[in-house]
Amino acid sequence: MFSKILIANRGEIACRIIQTAHRMGIRVVAVYSDADADARHVAMADEAFNIGPAPSSESYLKADKIIEVAKESGAQAVHPGYGFLSENTQFAEACEANNIVFIGPPSSAIAAMGSKSAAKAIMEKAGVPLVPGYHGDDQSPDTLRKEAEKCGFPLLLKAVAGGGGKGMRVVERMEDFDDALAAAKRESKNAFGNPDMLIERYLTQPRHVEIQVFCDKSGKGVYLAERDCSVQRRHQKVLEEAPAPGLSEDTRKAMGEAAVKAAQAIDYVGAGTVEFLYDVDGSFFFMEMNTRLQVEHPVTEMVTGQDLVEWQLKVAWGDPLPLEQSQVKTRGHALEARIYAEDPDQDFLPATGNLRYLSTPDESAHVRVDTGVTEGDDISIHYDPMIAKLIVWDETRDQAINRMVQALEHYRIAGVKTNIRFLHALADAQPFREAELTTGFIDDHRELLFPKSRLDTHKALVLAAGFVLEQRKSREVISTDPWSPFGRQNSWRMNSEYAQPLQLQVGDEIHELKVLERDDRYQVFVGDSVYNLTARLDDDYLQAVINGHRISIHGNLHNDQLVLFYEGDTFQCILYRETYGFEEMAGEGSLAAPMNGAIVAVQAKVGDKVTAGQSLVIMEAMKMEHAIKAPADGVVTDIFFAEGDQVSEGAELIAIEVTADAEKEEG
Repeated sequence: MFSKILIANRGEIACRIIQTAHRMGIRVVAVYSDADADARHVAMADEAFNIGPAPSSESYLKADKIIEVAKESGAQAVHPGYGFLSENTQFAEACEANNIVFIGPPSSAIAAMGSKSAAKAIMEKAGVPLVPGYHGDDQSPDTLRKEAEKCGFPLLLKAVAGGGGKGMRVVERMEDFDDALAAAKRESKNAFGNPDMLIERYLTQPRHVEIQVFCDKSGKGVYLAERDCSVQRRHQKVLEEAPAPGLSEDTRKAMGEAAVKAAQAIDYVGAGTVEFLYDVDGSFFFMEMNTRLQVEHPVTEMVTGQDLVEWQLKVAWGDPLPLEQSQVKTRGHALEARIYAEDPDQDFLPATGNLRYLSTPDESAHVRVDTGVTEGDDISIHYDPMIAKLIVWDETRDQAINRMVQALEHYRIAGVKTNIRFLHALADAQPFREAELTTGFIDDHRELLFPKSRLDTHKALVLAAGFVLEQRKSREVISTDPWSPFGRQNSWRMNSEYAQPLQLQVGDEIHELKVLERDDRYQVFVGDSVYNLTARLDDDYLQAVINGHRISIHGNLHNDQLVLFYEGDTFQCILYRETYGFEEMAGEGSLAAPMNGAIVAVQAKVGDKVTAGQSLVIMEAMKMEHAIKAPADGVVTDIFFAEGDQVSEGAELIAIEVTADAEKEEG
């Protein structure tokens, strides 16, 4: 077995690989960019090398630099993880040329599956069922238009060299085709250096079911169950599970055998995933093959009891597959939720910031957390905004869902916006519990997935007051006389009762509270209501009783910013002080950057008349494009940035003089 390997990756997957390597007695070399000098994967590795500046194009995508480090460190093999260079043919070839084992398939297999159009041709020849569409070499707009008409609508434009939902567009009608094609080509060229597209019939109620396959160097192949990854957003998986609910044993077997056939058709070695679209009538169609370890591989590990990274290392070393097909068994049900730094209430815009507070559920045989960050780390614009993967297992799907709901309630983050509340609503939604799964699940159930807060606003304000007051009390100077009121911070006054004011800002609204402190409780006045409150704070855990209702919450107070966590929900407020004032908001006729990022395209000129909803600027952040649209009808009066510029969240991009008609309509 290898004695030392290099991991050409970062974040949670690098940490995940290190754990297995160390368990097997293998030393690990990490690589890191300037932004990752203090990252968790660097601390976990036996040694680490800096490979360049923060942008991945100058560090984690520098194949020659990584090969140089592998040789210098004496690493016998390179594990690419997923993303970055994991499906890069040239990198695999460079490893082979330098007598370094690439822990993955041969470069020829990566090349065969690297082009989605070529992959479909290979699969067609191997007898694997395909979705109707076009995957030819002629990429002229006229040809693509004609093929689109043949295919019919709705259709899916997909980057030939793509992955991760980038370079993909659903087109509902011919009138939208040209704009969608241009956007998909641009995004594909930026992400993969290849603008070529393929066209597929877009099935209206499909499920995304994929098979985990493994092949060794002798040509033997097995499949290790299947995963349902239907719950997606922008073609990116959000919640995955194994096994796929509702599949018959015959379908499961047919799909698994087709996946192994697909892998053997390209002389595959190692871990791979064959993805299928599964239709309501039970038919399934080859979609693509990912020639690497998948993000969602832990759910397969949880139901099979196998360590897929260990399998990768053994097969790369030359060992045979650890199990025959008949020996592969599954037990129970597993789910994985991807926890992202993003704002679901703002169309899931990527978020950046500092993880000033991070508390994860306790890990056990039922709960697993794969992460590459620790409390205090920054989520930057340079890499994918995934914070962690939360994986749960139980005997049945219903029990596993309950585990997931509970675990999400125990996952608490402050300092950066996350999708935890959204994931909690998703996992707990009745249609999900009933396995009504399609790739359109999120769009079909938006009302369920964006519920109102579980906390009544007044009760939340009272709890916030209790948290603030109890934390202040815990920091009071201890007097020699424990009963002396002079060491207290409650605005105590001699010979009078004084209700101290407390102002809490929620969004743009300031709430005026008054608090009267008794010996063992508080009276909190909110508007015309009075609440009797007893509270006890233990670190970040508040036990409170409000008018006889006992509630337990967690919280984090930092620089007057308070976040309370309650049953998967959060309540955020600011301890308002007169010196703060309100931030000036962008004017009605201006466009502000909703996040840090880069300008990809400016689609208007000074003097242009624009209409509400018209796309004016395309920004790129966290490897995804986002359209910034006109807030109202008007005329462009100023453009402050150009293509290629980096901008900060809140920066004004374009100024618009709103027309009188638009102002009347708004009024």
